[in-house]
Amino acid sequence: MSAVVKWWSRAAAAVTGAVLTLVVPVHAWAASNGVADVAIEAAKYRRRRSGFGFFGFLGGLCCLLVVAGIVLAIVLIARGRRKKG
Repeated sequence: MSAVVKWWSRAAAAVTGAVLTLVVPVHAWAASNGVADVAIEAAKYRRRRSGFGFFGFLGGLCCLLVVAGIVLAIVLIARGRRKKG
């Protein structure tokens, strides 16, 4: 198996594990706390203003920074492994 396939399979397994670790307990909690009713009411409620405003911009910027940090960490780890072997 090539190195790319090994790396891709490990990354996919890590992402799948992380998603399941977060999604399953949250789903169980939401199903037992009546959060579904609140979510339905929130979906029905429409705000008069459109868009996300200033805080939406900051949230998007924060998300981009987190994704960039994760990508940077993966690249540095991959380079470190390549130099050792």
